[in-house]
Amino acid sequence: MLKIAYHPIYKYQLPPGHRFPMEKYELLPQQLLHEGTCRPENFFEPGILSEEEILAVHTKEYFENLMNLTLDKSAVRKIGFPLSETLVKRGRVISQGTIDGCEYALKYGVGMNIAGGTHHAYAGHGEGFCLLNDQAIAAKYLLKKYKHDGQIASQARNCVVKKILIVDLDVHQGNGTAKIFEKEEKVFTFSIHGAGNYPFKKEKSDLDIPVPDGTGDEIYLQKLKETLPKLIEAQNPDFIFYLAGVDILETDKLGRLNCTVEGCKARDRFVLQLCKDLKIPVQVSMGGGYSPEIKIIIEAHANTFRMAQEIFFWIMGKKKKDNKKKKGLKKECCEKYLKKGEHKRCKRCPCFDMTEEQRLQRFENLEIKPNSKN
Repeated sequence: MLKIAYHPIYKYQLPPGHRFPMEKYELLPQQLLHEGTCRPENFFEPGILSEEEILAVHTKEYFENLMNLTLDKSAVRKIGFPLSETLVKRGRVISQGTIDGCEYALKYGVGMNIAGGTHHAYAGHGEGFCLLNDQAIAAKYLLKKYKHDGQIASQARNCVVKKILIVDLDVHQGNGTAKIFEKEEKVFTFSIHGAGNYPFKKEKSDLDIPVPDGTGDEIYLQKLKETLPKLIEAQNPDFIFYLAGVDILETDKLGRLNCTVEGCKARDRFVLQLCKDLKIPVQVSMGGGYSPEIKIIIEAHANTFRMAQEIFFWIMGKKKKDNKKKKGLKKECCEKYLKKGEHKRCKRCPCFDMTEEQRLQRFENLEIKPNSKN
């Protein structure tokens, strides 16, 4: 089952006219539920991240200044949000959601967060709307908890995490993440980002691919498809973090690239399908998106979740009547399986290669009641 971290605290109250589209954190889960891509049980509310996990990445001085609300005005301006106890709690909840998403990824292949992707947060300060670095914190958590074999029952290719790949496809380079892991051999940081965009002083990721202003779908996807498979083969990661920012869109007021919503969706499909095919568990955080029309932001983000459902769980995220029209996805094919028994089901049906749990979930989606005798 796809599990997605969400908490009402994600939508932080900002001053009128603030350029950050905070309402997307409330609207996105509503859209996923409304269209049937997700059900209430797909969502979970994370708790509050512990001080121990925070201090594995961030400095004690920075954490204490956050907790005591004693950051100076310059440091608060860098973050870009008004500092409050609620903001600090929000950052801790988001990061815990990413950690929990990692656990679900180890179990189901993928775990997601409605928020997160706070890659501009450094060890000792925040910036660019990022307070705590959720994927950096979660990476440290995995390396510590799963450094030995056999600790969990997992569908991943093994139960040990010794090497992590961070795939950052937000339009802005993950400068905080790159700096945090610059000397960590167990974490490889990879970023495709706008060459002329924020941050204007870039850090050095393990692999940076800067693209010029105006880059569109064809060139962007070409660079991704030429690079990521070879990178995974070379690094052989046990776990992947994917930062799926939608600020690569042509409509994004902070992006400066020229990608379409369909191109962004193709990007998500490629990354997630690669993880699925290679049996590498992946945690997905949403990252940025600043198109003037909120509906475009929601549609682009929703595509990431639709792709995860389709690729990992055979749920298409479309109306049932559309599913019946697709070759190999017919309701009748599943009914044929139910009549003939497990070993005689049609090989063209996706159910043929599914686990029993995945098959039952598909039957439920198609309103089929499997015969328990089969």
